[in-house]
Amino acid sequence: MPKLFTPRDAAQVLGISYAILKQWIYKHKIRSVTTAGGHHRIPEKELDRYLYRANQGGDVRTRRSNFRRISGRNQLVGRITDLRFDGLLAQVTLSIGGQRITSIITSDAALEMRLELGQTVAALIKSTEVMIIRQ
Repeated sequence: MPKLFTPRDAAQVLGISYAILKQWIYKHKIRSVTTAGGHHRIPEKELDRYLYRANQGGDVRTRRSNFRRISGRNQLVGRITDLRFDGLLAQVTLSIGGQRITSIITSDAALEMRLELGQTVAALIKSTEVMIIRQ
């Protein structure tokens, strides 16, 4: 069973207002399912389709201000779907455009960034390493 989000939670994940998300639902811009009580729920895959678009508005300088000032350009925005701690290491799995990417980082780094399930983060791809950047 796919994970379903309330419109309010989905809006928060995408970084848009609740009102905008409701408009998207009514205009069929984003697919939703209806509960027995008539409430809308947004499937996880639908959110993944729009995550990369959340940072596309405005000019480049405005969009880049959301990222740390680093030389790496291969930053992929996704949502944390799995977070496991084992001693000194933490395994962070992101959902990016319907795909999964996993990074192994130190537990200290994950705790310092206060990473949580469902949180939107960026994966920085640099050569053979994947680093996690909290947004």
